[in-house]
Amino acid sequence: MKTYVRSILQEAACLDVPVNSLGDHDDLYAAGLSSLGSVRVMMAIEEQLAIEIPAALITHELFQSIESLARTIAHLVPEESLAPRI
Repeated sequence: MKTYVRSILQEAACLDVPVNSLGDHDDLYAAGLSSLGSVRVMMAIEEQLAIEIPAALITHELFQSIESLARTIAHLVPEESLAPRI
């Protein structure tokens, strides 16, 4: 799941640092994630997984780290249903 999240961040987040330089618990906001970037990440996740993230889960904490995103997505969709990302 974390590999999937990293891929989405690479595509949509427009971070100030390379995604592969971040640890799972590093602060994405400190890495340059903006409010627009978080919306782009959310929209990419919803579009690619054909899900809607419940409004109650869309918080500052959701986008805090790769770990928090992966944990939340894992509750919404089983990892085995993720298609390999090229």
